[in-house]
Amino acid sequence: MQVQPSELSDVVSRLRRVEGQISGIIRMIEDGRECKDVVTQLAAAARALDKAGFKIIATGLRHCMTQNDEGERAVDVAEMERLFLSLA
Repeated sequence: MQVQPSELSDVVSRLRRVEGQISGIIRMIEDGRECKDVVTQLAAAARALDKAGFKIIATGLRHCMTQNDEGERAVDVAEMERLFLSLA
């Protein structure tokens, strides 16, 4: 399954925001911020990463479900399931 980068521009934007969140979390730890605040931000970053992963899988699934030149739909169900469960 290969997805065009243009189909995932919103995922790249989401990941850039997560990148900023992670930098902020590192600064929080270095500044000695409260554990509760750090964990809250870690949880938010983890959810954002999960959403990015699910978006990639959903885009790939749509891509796999499109018809090929012979009019067949080719989707590797086992591969899609493996990818989906890797985020669980």
